Amino acid sequence: MDILLVASAFNSLSQRLYAELSDHGHQVDVVLATHGPDPVRAAVRELRPGLIVAPMLRTALPEDVWREHTCLIVHPGPIGDRGPSSLDWAIAGGAAQWGVTVLQAEAGMDAGPVWAAEPFPVPPVGKSDLYRNEASDAAVTAVLTAVRRYAAGDHKPLAQTDESVTVVWRDFHRQEQRRIDWERDDTETVLRKLRGADSQPGVLDELLGHEVFLHGGHPEDRLRGRPGTLLAQRAGAVCRATRDGAVWIPELRPRKNSGDPAPFRRPAAAVLAAHQPGLALPEVPAPPDIPPGRRTWSDIRYRQRGDVGFLGFSFPGGAMSTDQCRRLLAAYTEALTRPTRVLVLGGTRDFFSNGIHLNVVEAAPDPAEESWTNLNAIDDLVEAVLRTTDRLVVAALAGNAAAGGVMLALAADQVWCRTGVVLNPHYRRMGLYGSEFWTYSLPRRVGPEQAERLTTEALPVSAARGERLGLVDRLVPAAPGGFAAEVELLAAGLAAAPDLDRRLAAKAEARAEDERRRPLAHYREDELARMHAVFFDPEAPYHALRAAFVRKTPGGSPRPLAAPAGDLR
Repeated sequence: MDILLVASAFNSLSQRLYAELSDHGHQVDVVLATHGPDPVRAAVRELRPGLIVAPMLRTALPEDVWREHTCLIVHPGPIGDRGPSSLDWAIAGGAAQWGVTVLQAEAGMDAGPVWAAEPFPVPPVGKSDLYRNEASDAAVTAVLTAVRRYAAGDHKPLAQTDESVTVVWRDFHRQEQRRIDWERDDTETVLRKLRGADSQPGVLDELLGHEVFLHGGHPEDRLRGRPGTLLAQRAGAVCRATRDGAVWIPELRPRKNSGDPAPFRRPAAAVLAAHQPGLALPEVPAPPDIPPGRRTWSDIRYRQRGDVGFLGFSFPGGAMSTDQCRRLLAAYTEALTRPTRVLVLGGTRDFFSNGIHLNVVEAAPDPAEESWTNLNAIDDLVEAVLRTTDRLVVAALAGNAAAGGVMLALAADQVWCRTGVVLNPHYRRMGLYGSEFWTYSLPRRVGPEQAERLTTEALPVSAARGERLGLVDRLVPAAPGGFAAEVELLAAGLAAAPDLDRRLAAKAEARAEDERRRPLAHYREDELARMHAVFFDPEAPYHALRAAFVRKTPGGSPRPLAAPAGDLR
Protein backbone atom coordinates (compact mmCIF):
# COMPACT_ATOMS: atom_id res chain seq x y z
CA MET A 1 0.00 0.00 0.00
CA ASP A 2 1.13 3.60 -0.61
CA ILE A 3 1.25 5.26 2.81
CA LEU A 4 1.99 8.91 3.55
CA LEU A 5 3.26 9.80 7.02
CA VAL A 6 2.36 13.33 8.13
CA ALA A 7 4.34 14.47 11.15
CA SER A 8 5.46 17.61 12.92
CA ALA A 9 9.00 16.19 13.02
CA PHE A 10 10.78 13.22 11.53
CA ASN A 11 11.42 12.05 15.07
CA SER A 12 12.19 8.64 16.53
CA LEU A 13 8.64 7.28 16.17
CA SER A 14 8.15 8.69 12.66
CA GLN A 15 11.47 7.17 11.58
CA ARG A 16 10.63 3.82 13.13
CA LEU A 17 7.22 3.69 11.46
CA TYR A 18 8.79 4.65 8.13
CA ALA A 19 11.36 1.87 8.49
CA GLU A 20 9.01 -0.84 9.76
CA LEU A 21 6.17 -0.10 7.33
CA SER A 22 8.76 -0.22 4.54
CA ASP A 23 9.98 -3.57 5.88
CA HIS A 24 6.39 -4.84 5.56
CA GLY A 25 6.40 -4.03 1.84
CA HIS A 26 4.56 -0.70 1.91
CA GLN A 27 5.67 2.29 -0.16
CA VAL A 28 6.14 5.03 2.42
CA ASP A 29 6.78 8.74 2.07
CA VAL A 30 6.85 11.53 4.65
CA VAL A 31 5.78 15.18 4.75
CA LEU A 32 6.31 17.58 7.65
CA ALA A 33 3.31 19.56 8.87
CA THR A 34 5.53 22.23 10.42
CA HIS A 35 5.88 23.82 6.98
CA GLY A 36 2.16 24.58 6.92
CA PRO A 37 -0.86 22.93 5.29
CA ASP A 38 0.12 23.55 1.67
CA PRO A 39 3.06 21.09 1.55
CA VAL A 40 0.77 18.49 3.13
CA ARG A 41 -1.86 19.07 0.46
CA ALA A 42 0.81 19.03 -2.27
CA ALA A 43 2.20 15.70 -1.04
CA VAL A 44 -1.30 14.20 -0.97
CA ARG A 45 -1.99 15.40 -4.52
CA GLU A 46 1.35 14.13 -5.80
CA LEU A 47 1.40 10.74 -4.10
CA ARG A 48 -2.33 9.92 -3.97
CA PRO A 49 -1.71 7.66 -0.95
CA GLY A 50 -3.98 4.76 -0.10
CA LEU A 51 -3.69 5.73 3.57
CA ILE A 52 -2.36 8.65 5.61
CA VAL A 53 -0.85 8.03 9.04
CA ALA A 54 0.05 10.82 11.45
CA PRO A 55 2.49 9.46 14.07
CA MET A 56 3.29 12.75 15.77
CA LEU A 57 1.34 15.94 15.14
CA ARG A 58 1.34 19.23 17.03
CA THR A 59 -1.13 20.81 14.61
CA ALA A 60 -4.38 19.58 13.08
CA LEU A 61 -4.47 18.00 9.65
CA PRO A 62 -6.04 20.22 6.99
CA GLU A 63 -9.79 19.56 7.00
CA ASP A 64 -9.96 18.94 3.25
CA VAL A 65 -7.27 16.24 3.61
CA TRP A 66 -8.98 14.24 6.35
CA ARG A 67 -12.41 14.61 4.77
CA GLU A 68 -11.22 13.29 1.40
CA HIS A 69 -8.76 10.63 2.63
CA THR A 70 -8.64 8.14 5.48
CA CYS A 71 -6.19 9.60 8.00
CA LEU A 72 -5.12 7.66 11.08
CA ILE A 73 -3.83 9.56 14.10
CA VAL A 74 -1.41 7.88 16.52
CA HIS A 75 -2.41 9.12 19.97
CA PRO A 76 -0.16 8.26 22.96
CA GLY A 77 -3.01 7.46 25.29
CA PRO A 78 -5.51 4.65 25.94
CA ILE A 79 -8.90 4.44 24.24
CA GLY A 80 -11.03 7.43 25.24
CA ASP A 81 -8.07 9.57 26.32
CA ARG A 82 -8.03 12.99 24.66
CA GLY A 83 -5.77 16.00 24.83
CA PRO A 84 -2.27 17.21 23.90
CA SER A 85 -0.29 16.07 26.98
CA SER A 86 -1.25 12.45 27.43
CA LEU A 87 2.15 11.01 28.42
CA ASP A 88 2.79 13.97 30.74
CA TRP A 89 -0.38 13.20 32.67
CA ALA A 90 0.38 9.48 32.76
CA ILE A 91 3.74 10.14 34.46
CA ALA A 92 2.37 12.88 36.71
CA GLY A 93 -0.40 10.57 37.88
CA GLY A 94 1.91 7.64 38.52
CA ALA A 95 0.10 5.40 36.02
CA ALA A 96 1.40 1.82 36.01
CA GLN A 97 0.02 1.17 32.53
CA TRP A 98 -0.90 3.42 29.62
CA GLY A 99 -1.63 2.85 25.95
CA VAL A 100 -1.48 3.97 22.34
CA THR A 101 -4.63 4.43 20.27
CA VAL A 102 -4.80 4.66 16.47
CA LEU A 103 -7.92 6.61 15.59
CA GLN A 104 -9.38 8.18 12.50
CA ALA A 105 -9.11 11.94 12.09
CA GLU A 106 -12.27 13.96 12.36
CA ALA A 107 -13.28 17.43 13.57
CA GLY A 108 -13.03 16.69 17.30
CA MET A 109 -9.51 16.31 18.71
CA ASP A 110 -8.75 12.61 19.34
CA ALA A 111 -12.48 11.88 18.97
CA GLY A 112 -12.52 9.69 15.85
CA PRO A 113 -13.30 5.98 15.62
CA VAL A 114 -10.61 3.63 16.91
CA TRP A 115 -8.83 1.32 14.47
CA ALA A 116 -6.41 -0.24 16.95
CA ALA A 117 -5.09 0.17 20.48
CA GLU A 118 -2.19 -1.33 22.40
CA PRO A 119 -1.34 -1.07 26.13
CA PHE A 120 2.17 -0.62 27.52
CA PRO A 121 3.75 -0.52 31.00
CA VAL A 122 5.05 2.76 32.47
CA PRO A 123 8.38 2.22 34.24
CA PRO A 124 9.99 5.02 36.30
CA VAL A 125 11.89 6.61 33.41
CA GLY A 126 11.83 9.95 31.63
CA LYS A 127 9.03 10.81 29.21
CA SER A 128 11.32 10.80 26.16
CA ASP A 129 12.75 7.39 27.11
CA LEU A 130 9.21 6.05 27.61
CA TYR A 131 8.14 7.54 24.27
CA ARG A 132 11.06 6.02 22.34
CA ASN A 133 10.69 2.59 23.92
CA GLU A 134 7.51 1.23 25.55
CA ALA A 135 5.23 3.74 23.80
CA SER A 136 7.03 3.27 20.48
CA ASP A 137 6.71 -0.52 20.68
CA ALA A 138 3.00 -0.19 21.35
CA ALA A 139 2.56 2.40 18.60
CA VAL A 140 4.20 0.20 15.97
CA THR A 141 2.06 -2.79 16.97
CA ALA A 142 -1.10 -0.67 16.88
CA VAL A 143 -0.26 0.98 13.54
CA LEU A 144 0.58 -2.32 11.85
CA THR A 145 -2.71 -3.74 13.16
CA ALA A 146 -4.65 -0.71 11.93
CA VAL A 147 -3.01 -0.82 8.49
CA ARG A 148 -3.74 -4.52 8.16
CA ARG A 149 -7.38 -3.99 9.17
CA TYR A 150 -7.76 -1.06 6.77
CA ALA A 151 -6.24 -3.04 3.91
CA ALA A 152 -8.60 -5.97 4.58
CA GLY A 153 -11.55 -3.66 3.98
CA ASP A 154 -13.97 -5.46 6.30
CA HIS A 155 -13.08 -3.98 9.69
CA LYS A 156 -15.47 -1.59 11.39
CA PRO A 157 -13.59 0.78 13.73
CA LEU A 158 -14.92 1.34 17.25
CA ALA A 159 -16.87 4.58 17.59
CA GLN A 160 -15.94 6.50 20.72
CA THR A 161 -19.64 7.01 21.35
CA ASP A 162 -19.81 3.28 22.14
CA GLU A 163 -20.84 2.58 25.73
CA SER A 164 -17.59 0.63 26.27
CA VAL A 165 -15.53 3.83 25.83
CA THR A 166 -14.95 6.20 28.73
CA VAL A 167 -13.86 9.59 27.39
CA VAL A 168 -11.39 11.56 29.52
CA TRP A 169 -10.23 15.00 28.38
CA ARG A 170 -6.85 16.10 29.72
CA ASP A 171 -5.80 19.69 29.21
CA PHE A 172 -2.37 20.89 28.21
CA HIS A 173 0.06 20.16 31.06
CA ARG A 174 1.22 23.64 32.08
CA GLN A 175 4.31 24.84 33.90
CA GLU A 176 2.33 25.76 37.01
CA GLN A 177 1.39 22.09 37.31
CA ARG A 178 5.00 21.00 36.84
CA ARG A 179 6.49 23.50 39.26
CA ILE A 180 8.59 22.00 42.04
CA ASP A 181 8.10 23.14 45.65
CA TRP A 182 11.53 22.28 47.00
CA GLU A 183 10.45 22.83 50.62
CA ARG A 184 7.41 20.54 50.43
CA ASP A 185 7.84 18.04 47.59
CA ASP A 186 9.53 14.78 48.53
CA THR A 187 12.14 13.19 46.26
CA GLU A 188 9.71 10.90 44.45
CA THR A 189 7.43 13.84 43.65
CA VAL A 190 10.36 15.88 42.36
CA LEU A 191 11.54 12.97 40.21
CA ARG A 192 8.08 12.45 38.78
CA LYS A 193 7.87 16.12 37.77
CA LEU A 194 11.35 16.07 36.25
CA ARG A 195 10.74 12.82 34.38
CA GLY A 196 7.48 14.10 32.95
CA ALA A 197 9.29 16.97 31.25
CA ASP A 198 12.79 15.59 30.74
CA SER A 199 13.24 16.42 27.06
CA GLN A 200 10.39 18.84 26.47
CA PRO A 201 9.36 21.23 27.85
CA GLY A 202 11.56 20.98 30.96
CA VAL A 203 10.51 22.23 34.41
CA LEU A 204 10.75 25.99 34.83
CA ASP A 205 12.68 26.94 37.96
CA GLU A 206 15.15 29.49 39.27
CA LEU A 207 18.83 28.91 39.98
CA LEU A 208 21.37 31.54 40.97
CA GLY A 209 18.84 34.25 40.24
CA HIS A 210 18.17 33.08 36.66
CA GLU A 211 15.11 31.34 35.25
CA VAL A 212 16.05 27.99 33.71
CA PHE A 213 14.32 24.83 32.61
CA LEU A 214 15.41 21.64 34.37
CA HIS A 215 15.84 18.60 32.12
CA GLY A 216 16.09 15.08 33.53
CA GLY A 217 16.20 13.79 37.07
CA HIS A 218 17.85 10.92 38.95
CA PRO A 219 17.79 10.04 42.67
CA GLU A 220 20.70 10.50 45.08
CA ASP A 221 20.66 8.60 48.37
CA ARG A 222 23.60 10.04 50.33
CA LEU A 223 24.06 13.77 49.69
CA ARG A 224 21.85 15.99 51.84
CA GLY A 225 21.25 19.71 52.34
CA ARG A 226 18.67 22.43 52.75
CA PRO A 227 15.85 21.86 50.23
CA GLY A 228 16.60 23.54 46.90
CA THR A 229 20.31 23.96 47.63
CA LEU A 230 22.91 23.01 45.04
CA LEU A 231 25.10 20.36 46.66
CA ALA A 232 27.58 19.04 44.12
CA GLN A 233 28.39 18.39 40.50
CA ARG A 234 29.32 15.23 38.64
CA ALA A 235 30.18 14.83 34.96
CA GLY A 236 28.35 18.03 34.05
CA ALA A 237 25.22 17.29 36.12
CA VAL A 238 24.33 19.11 39.34
CA CYS A 239 22.88 17.67 42.53
CA ARG A 240 20.09 19.56 44.29
CA ALA A 241 18.68 18.85 47.72
CA THR A 242 15.05 17.86 48.23
CA ARG A 243 12.99 17.72 51.42
CA ASP A 244 14.07 14.13 52.11
CA GLY A 245 17.05 13.51 49.82
CA ALA A 246 18.51 14.88 46.62
CA VAL A 247 18.31 14.59 42.84
CA TRP A 248 20.83 14.82 40.01
CA ILE A 249 19.82 17.12 37.14
CA PRO A 250 21.92 16.49 34.01
CA GLU A 251 20.87 19.41 31.81
CA LEU A 252 19.50 22.95 31.97
CA ARG A 253 18.08 25.30 29.38
CA PRO A 254 18.03 29.07 29.97
CA ARG A 255 14.66 30.74 29.55
CA LYS A 256 14.43 32.72 26.33
CA ASN A 257 14.66 36.46 26.59
CA SER A 258 12.91 38.66 24.06
CA GLY A 259 14.98 39.06 20.90
CA ASP A 260 17.51 36.37 21.83
CA PRO A 261 18.08 33.27 19.72
CA ALA A 262 16.32 30.16 21.03
CA PRO A 263 18.28 28.66 23.96
CA PHE A 264 18.88 24.93 24.11
CA ARG A 265 19.73 22.19 26.57
CA ARG A 266 23.30 21.90 27.79
CA PRO A 267 25.13 20.20 30.66
CA ALA A 268 23.78 21.79 33.83
CA ALA A 269 27.15 22.73 35.33
CA ALA A 270 28.14 24.56 32.14
CA VAL A 271 24.93 26.63 32.13
CA LEU A 272 25.41 27.61 35.79
CA ALA A 273 29.09 28.45 35.21
CA ALA A 274 28.03 30.85 32.45
CA HIS A 275 25.66 32.57 34.89
CA GLN A 276 28.15 32.63 37.77
CA PRO A 277 31.75 32.00 36.64
CA GLY A 278 33.08 31.77 40.18
CA LEU A 279 30.62 29.09 41.25
CA ALA A 280 32.51 26.39 43.17
CA LEU A 281 30.40 23.26 43.48
CA PRO A 282 32.37 20.28 44.77
CA GLU A 283 32.97 17.55 42.19
CA VAL A 284 31.70 14.30 43.69
CA PRO A 285 32.76 11.41 41.45
CA ALA A 286 30.63 8.31 41.25
CA PRO A 287 32.15 5.11 42.59
CA PRO A 288 33.59 3.12 39.66
CA ASP A 289 31.46 0.06 40.46
CA ILE A 290 28.16 1.28 41.89
CA PRO A 291 26.95 -1.43 44.27
CA PRO A 292 23.44 -2.88 43.95
CA GLY A 293 20.89 -0.91 45.94
CA ARG A 294 22.67 2.44 45.69
CA ARG A 295 20.52 5.23 44.31
CA THR A 296 22.82 7.65 42.57
CA TRP A 297 23.53 8.83 39.06
CA SER A 298 26.43 8.18 36.77
CA ASP A 299 26.51 8.37 32.99
CA ILE A 300 29.23 5.67 32.83
CA ARG A 301 29.18 2.44 34.84
CA TYR A 302 31.19 -0.78 34.86
CA ARG A 303 30.29 -4.16 36.31
CA GLN A 304 31.59 -7.67 35.84
CA ARG A 305 29.88 -11.04 35.81
CA GLY A 306 32.37 -13.89 35.54
CA ASP A 307 34.29 -13.57 32.28
CA VAL A 308 32.07 -10.76 30.98
CA GLY A 309 32.56 -7.05 31.58
CA PHE A 310 29.71 -4.59 31.03
CA LEU A 311 30.69 -0.99 30.28
CA GLY A 312 27.42 0.91 30.43
CA PHE A 313 26.94 4.49 29.30
CA SER A 314 23.88 6.67 28.97
CA PHE A 315 24.19 10.26 27.77
CA PRO A 316 21.19 12.60 27.45
CA GLY A 317 19.90 12.51 23.89
CA GLY A 318 22.63 10.06 22.95
CA ALA A 319 25.07 12.89 22.21
CA MET A 320 28.69 12.53 23.31
CA SER A 321 30.70 15.66 24.10
CA THR A 322 34.48 15.89 24.16
CA ASP A 323 34.45 15.34 27.91
CA GLN A 324 32.07 12.39 27.68
CA CYS A 325 34.13 10.73 24.93
CA ARG A 326 37.32 11.15 26.93
CA ARG A 327 35.78 9.78 30.11
CA LEU A 328 34.29 6.85 28.23
CA LEU A 329 37.67 6.13 26.64
CA ALA A 330 39.29 6.20 30.09
CA ALA A 331 36.63 3.78 31.38
CA TYR A 332 37.14 1.55 28.35
CA THR A 333 40.90 1.53 28.87
CA GLU A 334 40.35 0.62 32.51
CA ALA A 335 37.89 -2.13 31.52
CA LEU A 336 40.59 -3.69 29.34
CA THR A 337 42.70 -4.25 32.46
CA ARG A 338 40.00 -6.47 33.97
CA PRO A 339 40.22 -10.25 33.50
CA THR A 340 37.38 -10.72 31.02
CA ARG A 341 37.01 -12.51 27.70
CA VAL A 342 33.95 -10.58 26.51
CA LEU A 343 33.32 -6.85 26.95
CA VAL A 344 29.82 -5.51 26.35
CA LEU A 345 29.34 -1.82 25.50
CA GLY A 346 26.05 0.04 25.87
CA GLY A 347 23.40 1.23 28.29
CA THR A 348 20.59 -0.84 29.72
CA ARG A 349 17.93 1.08 27.77
CA ASP A 350 17.34 3.93 25.32
CA PHE A 351 19.95 5.59 23.08
CA PHE A 352 23.26 3.90 22.32
CA SER A 353 24.97 6.95 20.80
CA ASN A 354 24.26 9.67 18.25
CA GLY A 355 27.84 10.83 17.80
CA ILE A 356 29.31 14.22 18.65
CA HIS A 357 27.43 16.64 20.92
CA LEU A 358 26.05 19.35 18.65
CA ASN A 359 24.52 21.33 21.55
CA VAL A 360 27.88 21.64 23.28
CA VAL A 361 29.47 22.52 19.94
CA GLU A 362 26.88 25.23 19.26
CA ALA A 363 27.44 26.76 22.71
CA ALA A 364 31.23 26.82 22.39
CA PRO A 365 33.09 30.14 21.85
CA ASP A 366 34.52 28.60 18.66
CA PRO A 367 32.12 25.95 17.31
CA ALA A 368 34.51 24.92 14.54
CA GLU A 369 37.30 24.24 17.00
CA GLU A 370 34.97 22.38 19.38
CA SER A 371 33.61 20.31 16.48
CA TRP A 372 37.18 19.32 15.65
CA THR A 373 38.12 18.55 19.25
CA ASN A 374 34.94 16.52 19.82
CA LEU A 375 35.45 14.57 16.61
CA ASN A 376 39.00 13.65 17.51
CA ALA A 377 37.86 12.54 20.97
CA ILE A 378 35.24 10.17 19.56
CA ASP A 379 37.72 8.94 16.95
CA ASP A 380 40.12 8.08 19.76
CA LEU A 381 37.40 6.01 21.41
CA VAL A 382 36.40 4.20 18.21
CA GLU A 383 40.04 3.47 17.39
CA ALA A 384 40.59 1.94 20.84
CA VAL A 385 37.67 -0.43 20.22
CA LEU A 386 38.91 -1.34 16.75
CA ARG A 387 42.40 -2.12 18.10
CA THR A 388 41.17 -4.42 20.89
CA THR A 389 42.22 -7.96 19.99
CA ASP A 390 42.49 -9.80 23.33
CA ARG A 391 38.75 -10.21 23.92
CA LEU A 392 35.49 -10.04 22.00
CA VAL A 393 33.73 -6.69 22.13
CA VAL A 394 29.94 -6.59 21.79
CA ALA A 395 27.98 -3.41 21.11
CA ALA A 396 24.56 -3.94 22.72
CA LEU A 397 22.09 -1.40 21.38
CA ALA A 398 19.10 -1.05 23.67
CA GLY A 399 18.03 2.00 21.70
CA ASN A 400 18.65 4.06 18.59
CA ALA A 401 22.00 5.07 17.14
CA ALA A 402 23.00 7.57 14.48
CA ALA A 403 26.03 8.92 12.64
CA GLY A 404 29.20 8.38 14.68
CA GLY A 405 27.22 6.38 17.22
CA VAL A 406 26.51 3.72 14.60
CA MET A 407 30.19 3.66 13.68
CA LEU A 408 31.13 3.23 17.35
CA ALA A 409 28.89 0.16 17.39
CA LEU A 410 30.39 -1.17 14.15
CA ALA A 411 33.87 -0.98 15.69
CA ALA A 412 32.86 -3.87 17.94
CA ASP A 413 33.11 -7.51 16.89
CA GLN A 414 29.39 -8.08 17.22
CA VAL A 415 26.41 -5.73 17.16
CA TRP A 416 23.32 -6.84 19.08
CA CYS A 417 20.17 -4.75 18.68
CA ARG A 418 16.89 -4.76 20.50
CA THR A 419 14.14 -5.24 17.95
CA GLY A 420 12.67 -1.81 17.37
CA VAL A 421 16.01 0.00 17.27
CA VAL A 422 16.45 2.48 14.41
CA LEU A 423 19.88 3.07 12.87
CA ASN A 424 20.92 6.12 10.88
CA PRO A 425 24.35 5.15 9.48
CA HIS A 426 25.03 8.44 7.71
CA TYR A 427 26.10 12.07 8.18
CA ARG A 428 25.00 13.98 5.09
CA ARG A 429 21.83 15.49 6.51
CA MET A 430 24.10 17.49 8.81
CA GLY A 431 26.31 18.50 5.88
CA LEU A 432 29.17 16.25 6.97
CA TYR A 433 31.36 13.64 5.28
CA GLY A 434 31.78 11.70 8.52
CA SER A 435 34.61 10.11 10.46
CA GLU A 436 34.83 7.50 13.27
CA PHE A 437 36.53 5.16 10.76
CA TRP A 438 33.30 4.68 8.83
CA THR A 439 35.23 4.27 5.57
CA TYR A 440 36.81 1.16 7.12
CA SER A 441 34.00 -0.28 9.24
CA LEU A 442 30.94 0.24 7.05
CA PRO A 443 32.23 -1.30 3.77
CA ARG A 444 33.77 -4.12 5.80
CA ARG A 445 30.27 -4.89 7.10
CA VAL A 446 27.98 -4.31 4.14
CA GLY A 447 30.28 -4.01 1.11
CA PRO A 448 31.31 -0.83 -0.73
CA GLU A 449 28.18 -0.48 -2.87
CA GLN A 450 25.78 -0.77 0.06
CA ALA A 451 27.97 1.56 2.15
CA GLU A 452 27.74 4.14 -0.64
CA ARG A 453 23.97 3.74 -0.79
CA LEU A 454 23.46 4.01 2.98
CA THR A 455 25.57 7.15 3.31
CA THR A 456 24.19 8.96 0.26
CA GLU A 457 20.49 8.11 0.58
CA ALA A 458 20.78 8.89 4.31
CA LEU A 459 17.60 7.11 5.42
CA PRO A 460 16.63 5.35 8.66
CA VAL A 461 17.23 1.61 8.82
CA SER A 462 15.29 -0.75 11.07
CA ALA A 463 17.17 -3.26 13.20
CA ALA A 464 15.65 -6.08 11.13
CA ARG A 465 16.88 -4.58 7.86
CA GLY A 466 20.20 -3.83 9.53
CA GLU A 467 20.55 -7.55 10.21
CA ARG A 468 19.78 -8.38 6.59
CA LEU A 469 22.37 -5.86 5.40
CA GLY A 470 25.08 -7.03 7.80
CA LEU A 471 25.04 -4.02 10.12
CA VAL A 472 23.58 -6.12 12.94
CA ASP A 473 24.69 -9.60 14.03
CA ARG A 474 21.90 -10.46 16.45
CA LEU A 475 18.36 -9.21 17.02
CA VAL A 476 17.26 -9.36 20.65
CA PRO A 477 13.44 -9.60 20.82
CA ALA A 478 13.07 -8.20 24.31
CA ALA A 479 10.89 -5.54 25.90
CA PRO A 480 12.84 -2.37 26.80
CA GLY A 481 13.03 -3.36 30.45
CA GLY A 482 14.19 -6.90 29.65
CA PHE A 483 16.97 -6.15 27.19
CA ALA A 484 19.82 -5.90 29.71
CA ALA A 485 19.01 -9.27 31.31
CA GLU A 486 18.78 -10.95 27.92
CA VAL A 487 22.13 -9.46 26.87
CA GLU A 488 23.73 -10.72 30.08
CA LEU A 489 22.60 -14.26 29.31
CA LEU A 490 23.79 -14.09 25.72
CA ALA A 491 27.15 -12.62 26.71
CA ALA A 492 27.70 -15.35 29.30
CA GLY A 493 27.07 -17.93 26.59
CA LEU A 494 29.52 -16.19 24.28
CA ALA A 495 32.22 -16.13 26.97
CA ALA A 496 31.71 -19.85 27.63
CA ALA A 497 31.78 -20.88 23.96
CA PRO A 498 34.37 -23.64 23.38
CA ASP A 499 35.67 -21.97 20.21
CA LEU A 500 36.29 -18.56 21.80
CA ASP A 501 40.08 -18.89 21.76
CA ARG A 502 39.98 -19.73 18.07
CA ARG A 503 37.76 -16.74 17.38
CA LEU A 504 40.06 -14.42 19.28
CA ALA A 505 43.07 -15.68 17.36
CA ALA A 506 41.22 -15.20 14.06
CA LYS A 507 40.21 -11.70 15.12
CA ALA A 508 43.81 -10.71 15.90
CA GLU A 509 45.02 -12.17 12.61
CA ALA A 510 42.33 -10.35 10.61
CA ARG A 511 43.13 -7.04 12.29
CA ALA A 512 46.84 -7.47 11.55
CA GLU A 513 46.10 -8.30 7.91
CA ASP A 514 43.82 -5.26 7.57
CA GLU A 515 46.54 -3.09 9.10
CA ARG A 516 49.10 -4.38 6.59
CA ARG A 517 46.71 -3.72 3.74
CA ARG A 518 45.89 -0.20 4.88
CA PRO A 519 46.65 1.18 8.35
CA LEU A 520 43.79 2.57 10.39
CA ALA A 521 45.72 5.84 10.61
CA HIS A 522 45.23 6.34 6.86
CA TYR A 523 41.46 6.01 7.12
CA ARG A 524 41.45 8.49 9.98
CA GLU A 525 43.67 10.98 8.19
CA ASP A 526 41.53 10.97 5.04
CA GLU A 527 38.25 11.32 6.95
CA LEU A 528 39.58 14.07 9.21
CA ALA A 529 40.95 16.06 6.27
CA ARG A 530 37.46 16.23 4.78
CA MET A 531 35.86 17.05 8.12
CA HIS A 532 38.42 19.77 8.88
CA ALA A 533 37.62 21.43 5.58
CA VAL A 534 33.92 21.54 6.50
CA PHE A 535 34.34 22.58 10.14
CA PHE A 536 36.62 25.52 9.36
CA ASP A 537 34.70 26.79 6.32
CA PRO A 538 32.29 29.42 7.72
CA GLU A 539 30.13 29.08 4.59
CA ALA A 540 29.75 25.31 4.89
CA PRO A 541 26.07 24.25 5.27
CA TYR A 542 27.01 22.29 8.43
CA HIS A 543 26.99 25.43 10.55
CA ALA A 544 23.47 26.52 9.60
CA LEU A 545 22.17 22.93 9.75
CA ARG A 546 23.70 22.46 13.21
CA ALA A 547 22.21 25.69 14.53
CA ALA A 548 18.76 24.84 13.17
CA PHE A 549 18.93 21.33 14.64
CA VAL A 550 20.08 22.48 18.06
CA ARG A 551 17.68 25.43 18.33
CA LYS A 552 14.80 23.45 16.77
CA THR A 553 14.07 26.13 14.20
CA PRO A 554 12.00 25.07 11.15
CA GLY A 555 13.96 24.77 7.96
CA GLY A 556 14.96 22.47 5.16
CA SER A 557 12.59 20.53 2.99
CA PRO A 558 9.09 19.52 4.09
CA ARG A 559 9.94 16.13 2.54
CA PRO A 560 12.61 14.64 4.85
CA LEU A 561 13.20 11.58 2.67
CA ALA A 562 14.50 13.73 -0.18
CA ALA A 563 18.16 13.07 -0.90
CA PRO A 564 20.40 15.59 0.90
CA ALA A 565 21.94 18.19 -1.37
CA GLY A 566 25.63 18.56 -2.06
CA ASP A 567 28.52 16.26 -2.85
CA LEU A 568 30.66 15.50 0.18
CA ARG A 569 32.84 12.89 -1.49
